[in-house]
Amino acid sequence: MLNRSVLDPVPPTHGPVDALLVLSFGGPEGLDEVRPFLENVVRGRGVPPERLDAVEEHYRHFGGVSPLNARNRELIAAVRKRTELPVYFGNRNWHPLVEDTVAEMARDGVRRAVVFATSAYGGYSACRQYHEDIARARKAVEDLGSGCGAAASHGVRGGRVVPGSITAPELVKLRHFFDHPAFVAANADAVRAACDTLPAAVRDRARVVFTAHSVPTAADAAAGTPSEGGHRYSRQVADAARLVAADLGLAEHDVVWQSRSGPPQVPWLGPDIVEHLDTLAAQGVPAVVIAPVGFVSDHVEVIWDLDTEARERAEELGIAFARAATAGPDPRFADMVVELVAEHTAAAAPRGLSTDVPSAGCTVNGLPCAVDCCAPTRRPAGR
Repeated sequence: MLNRSVLDPVPPTHGPVDALLVLSFGGPEGLDEVRPFLENVVRGRGVPPERLDAVEEHYRHFGGVSPLNARNRELIAAVRKRTELPVYFGNRNWHPLVEDTVAEMARDGVRRAVVFATSAYGGYSACRQYHEDIARARKAVEDLGSGCGAAASHGVRGGRVVPGSITAPELVKLRHFFDHPAFVAANADAVRAACDTLPAAVRDRARVVFTAHSVPTAADAAAGTPSEGGHRYSRQVADAARLVAADLGLAEHDVVWQSRSGPPQVPWLGPDIVEHLDTLAAQGVPAVVIAPVGFVSDHVEVIWDLDTEARERAEELGIAFARAATAGPDPRFADMVVELVAEHTAAAAPRGLSTDVPSAGCTVNGLPCAVDCCAPTRRPAGR
């Protein structure tokens, strides 16, 4: 079960690792937080206010609360039971912000930490942007420590810091885990559990449909290194789906996309899940199990796009519908996080089931995996 294609430029850690940082996207936890959160997400992208209005309505449908922070806190609690390392929590777009968290780590005397980003995949949004988060947070702390300015536009909490009194810890981002046996097994069992909720008369004829967040096709083409041929994101998603389907013994399955945004003239990965349901209905498929393999935790895009829009469309089409849980709450997911840490603290061999799709993502202090790896493309308004 060793993936020989793990591309890891960081050798096993010989010095002490002081802490683990769980780094995630972030989400609002009240109606008054929705708009500022969304403004953080789209800052600098020129997204029109009317687009934010539409997305804000999705959050208001759920009382302004994304389940993401709560799921991450549950994961952290589970990981803390499995490791003696202190575990910190930081987000890109909402509190606790990663700039604040890295400053807290520095004040606590953390010198070197490993970083678990809550994305299993490569690509700009799925991986390189987390490297940028790490670099930005470290710079913010270094600027604060040198007296060169505020730690970040968001600010750093925690009281007065004497210039020069803190140094940002070294941060080692853990690798992709799309093909880790624990991730695959958790997703497979979630599909089994969802299938069991379907009416018995159609259960054996249900189509399993895997979903992941769509990105512009240009961004997917730039995912990975040019020498690899790009498309690392969609290749990893497809391989994760293949591995889960193999665990389930499926003769066939589908991989589709969700949550696209931006102007219609910009091509994104497709087909969209709702459109695909129309196709399945035309084929006479009586039931579907939707498996969000591209996500590690529920958040608004999962519960809106799948549990609301896709479910409603399936009902209109007369298709029995079930949605599999994400892998994050499964105890094996926390086990996997600790195992990924052990690759650096105990020289544990990296486990992976893929035979030809590489894993990467592990670098120090926010460096990209390679100079041109997952290079950002010009993002269209609305993404």
